[in-house]
Amino acid sequence: MTTETTDGVGFRSKRGPILIALMLSTGLVAIDSTIVATAVPSIVEDIGGFSSFPWLFSAYLLAQAVSVPIYAKLSDMVGRKPLILWGIGLFLLGSILCGLAWSMPALIAFRVLQGLGAGAVQPVSITIAGDIYTLAERAKVQGYLASVWAISSVVGPTLGGVFSSLGIWRWIFLINIPLCLLAGWMLVRAFHEDVERTKHRVDYAGAALLTVSLSLLILGALEGRQAWEWNSAISIGVFVAGAVLFALFVLVERKAAEPVLPPWVVSRRLLATTALVSFGVGAVLLGLTSYVPTFLEGSIKTSPILAGLALAALTIGWPISASQAGRFYLRIGFRRTALIGISITVVGASILAVTASSPNVLLVAVSCFIVGLGLGLVATPTLIAAQSSVEWNERGVVTGTNLFARSIGSAIGVAVFGAVANAIYANGAGASDPHTTVSASSAVFLAVLVSAVLTVIAVVAMPATDKKPGESPAPEKTGAAAVED
Repeated sequence: MTTETTDGVGFRSKRGPILIALMLSTGLVAIDSTIVATAVPSIVEDIGGFSSFPWLFSAYLLAQAVSVPIYAKLSDMVGRKPLILWGIGLFLLGSILCGLAWSMPALIAFRVLQGLGAGAVQPVSITIAGDIYTLAERAKVQGYLASVWAISSVVGPTLGGVFSSLGIWRWIFLINIPLCLLAGWMLVRAFHEDVERTKHRVDYAGAALLTVSLSLLILGALEGRQAWEWNSAISIGVFVAGAVLFALFVLVERKAAEPVLPPWVVSRRLLATTALVSFGVGAVLLGLTSYVPTFLEGSIKTSPILAGLALAALTIGWPISASQAGRFYLRIGFRRTALIGISITVVGASILAVTASSPNVLLVAVSCFIVGLGLGLVATPTLIAAQSSVEWNERGVVTGTNLFARSIGSAIGVAVFGAVANAIYANGAGASDPHTTVSASSAVFLAVLVSAVLTVIAVVAMPATDKKPGESPAPEKTGAAAVED
């Protein structure tokens, strides 16, 4: 038995309950990425810790990013279901503790717990979708999952603002309780898999080295020019220690019986190039997400809500194109589809970079929408190409590596774009000056355009896949999944 059935894609199909559960699970991660920002003033007013509040975001993102490769590997060893239920449970526990937090350090620590749960939920959800849907169906399913992020980009900040204004900020975390329970219950009831039980040798040394080294490297990228200067002793020390430990990790993985991040992930051309594409997608995405609202609010005094809606156009364009990507790659192949997508992304980024000197909300929204359309035709086909090139027992690692590359691209992108913007702010009249804001944002948008252009190179370097467009993957050898009738 294979992991795929063909009763259609949608909520009313046999796989509908699983799809709903995956969307709920993805929604937990998506909403939590946006809902906290608008509630920060209320949180600080209640429990203090203003100087530490940026760690509410950094700690969560860091824990999520470094745990993705480990969870992805474990899902190939023990199955998807135990890992996603573990992730949902950990996220639930973290949410409850965040809602009960008595101080900023405690809240930050519990956000780490949430991040560790999110690190399992996001990649395993996408891997399950790759398991139970055919090659022709996966793009439409990715559209469903991407739509969750589009909805969350609007619902998250709105809910955060409402809870904050009502003085009940703790409910931004407690609201996760029923969602976690519902998603977990639906997965337990509807998703079943038959995993061949074999004895595994867990790569504890590799997992520990990977976690610590990546934590240091991502921490250095996230906190550069924030918690410390780039050329400070602590900054240099963090990067050097991270690099040394990562080099040691590479040596350990060569000798490990079952490495947590197998060398073949980067030695296979298709997997390496799709990971590079994902890296570029992460940089472009976070560059716009971080600076479009600041650009509109600081240059022409646009309200936060209107600036957020302009940015939301990006997350609206993404699921629209992602859901239709299957029509393209089944006819013309993965690489050509991704080339069309990255070309559209470059066009949208070019419009934004060229017109940044004359801020206009509608023009920014249109540019973001075009970029979103392009990214949907890049991220979806390249991820599916990577998933379809391997069998069940490798798909988790491949999916996790792709998403991890996007997280690294986001972290490094934010660091580089922040350095560019801060240099201009330092030489100008400061962030409160509209003209300086326009200059800094223009430079960032130009850097985003450069990132998109460099991603074109990665897409061009993708090899032609062995599978013909429209051909379903071979039957799985190691695992099987079923849905309850």
